[in-house]
Amino acid sequence: MDNIEHLFLLTGILLCLSVLATLLSARSGIPILLIFLLIGMLAGESGPGGIEFESYSLAYTIGNLALAIILLDGGMRTRMETFRVGLKPALSLATLGVVITSGITGLLAVYILDLSWMHGLLLGAIVGSTDAAAVFSLLGGKGMHLNQRVGASLEIESGTNDPMAIFLTLTLIGLITGEMNGAGDTLLFLLTQFGVGAIAGVLGGILLVQLIKRIGLASGLYPILVTGFGLVLFALTALLAGSGFLAVYLAGLVVGNARLRHMESILPVFDGLAWLSQIGLFLVLGLLISPADMWSMALPASLIALALIFIARPLAVLVALVPFFRFNARELGFISWVGLRGAVPIVLAIFPLMAGIPEGSMLFNVAFFVVLISLLVQGSTLPQVARLLDVEVPPEPAPRRRSMLGIFQEDDFEMFLYTVNSESIDGIVVRQLTFPPHCRVAAVFRGDNLLPASGSTRLALNDVLCVIGRSNHLKTLNNMFGGDLDAARSKARAFFGDFILDADARMGDVALMYGVDVDASEAELNLGDFMLAHSNGHPVVGDHFVRYDMVWTVADVDGDRVLKVGLREHDIDKD
Repeated sequence: MDNIEHLFLLTGILLCLSVLATLLSARSGIPILLIFLLIGMLAGESGPGGIEFESYSLAYTIGNLALAIILLDGGMRTRMETFRVGLKPALSLATLGVVITSGITGLLAVYILDLSWMHGLLLGAIVGSTDAAAVFSLLGGKGMHLNQRVGASLEIESGTNDPMAIFLTLTLIGLITGEMNGAGDTLLFLLTQFGVGAIAGVLGGILLVQLIKRIGLASGLYPILVTGFGLVLFALTALLAGSGFLAVYLAGLVVGNARLRHMESILPVFDGLAWLSQIGLFLVLGLLISPADMWSMALPASLIALALIFIARPLAVLVALVPFFRFNARELGFISWVGLRGAVPIVLAIFPLMAGIPEGSMLFNVAFFVVLISLLVQGSTLPQVARLLDVEVPPEPAPRRRSMLGIFQEDDFEMFLYTVNSESIDGIVVRQLTFPPHCRVAAVFRGDNLLPASGSTRLALNDVLCVIGRSNHLKTLNNMFGGDLDAARSKARAFFGDFILDADARMGDVALMYGVDVDASEAELNLGDFMLAHSNGHPVVGDHFVRYDMVWTVADVDGDRVLKVGLREHDIDKD
């Protein structure tokens, strides 16, 4: 670059193009991360942009920085209650699943690319883990509402599987270069990666929560504090030979679930930082690739990518989940399909280049092509596969906006905005509504007017309500005001059935009322116990099975307790 103005000009153009490309992604269904990669490739020296960029060390640095921000943001948005159903299967996928995926892919690469065993396994390790940036972006941006067991397992897996992939990659590089000897060194490296990373992440998160609670700053400074603390934690953990990626993800998890009043100013900023990190990361990785070199490996790399998608990942999911956890075939199929590869394999593919391995350039090009195929084939078909495999549940009602009021340090009151869309509450006066304790309508907006929120105020369609309450009131408030209630109930009936029953109901009574022939052994069970007896481990909304020619569906839960059950006749064509 001749001067800084040219650098700013090109940077600004690339950022604007990337942001505008999100519109193309939304309309075409092409994964946005794939578009970012392609923009980077077009801007590179082999494309019309003509930008020369060959610094693998700089790309490695940018990659680590961006992934740290993405994982910190992902951790803060992961709710602790999802760990109830997703932690154990996710950890199995993040450890055993990565090893199996890497091993199978590596063995196939030995024959497809005519590599040595060590180099083939190294390629398998590089592409063996799912990518947090890809999973968070595509699952969150496709408008899908997965059942909690599947969604939680996939998100936690993507946030915790990087240490195993890094461990395998660095171990194989050490064995190839002769820098690592024996099983003792390997085992110690594995334990420190996971052990130090986990301990540092939890302790760092607790320390950050206490720091935020005890100091008073301008609201705009809290996101900067969290960012700086996250980078310090990442660096210190890495210096102690632990996984910085695991540490920042767990620290974000602790902070995000502390319900701090300052999260209202932290999360919106991190939303922008996570997007900027994804854009910058994939643009830089796109600049780094030479299309001519990549296309020369197109055929063997495509075979490896397809083998990874259709053989290695499904087998790894079966081995890691089926013996230990109760997932049904549809859930296993979808988890297998969401083996998304993204930035992490490309960043890991830089390691052999920096270690001076002669085959490093070829491994990098193959890994890059595998990522392209994964994003194109898997990423662009997620909604269709979710519907085909029936792992979606009806979206729950939600406020159009919510924000903390900043009154208390913890368990703060929030403001929820709802629009009156249901005719069932059109014309109702406020005093006729039954609110949870300490929950009130603070304001009613009608058109351009602010109405008094008194008990005699009569609601009308399209009114906007400002309701004050706490997060534990949210479920009740959503059921009262959350969106078009009539449409929501129609969707619920289509999914759960016309009859949604209390789980305390006795099976014998249900049999008499709905003409179901129930076995004597199950007649004395209540509906909740009946559902638990046939559930896949922890019950989640959307769990269903066919028995007695009826479809029984979990409609509401509280922890591991089933509260509501949907009941409908079994339609073979539909089910």
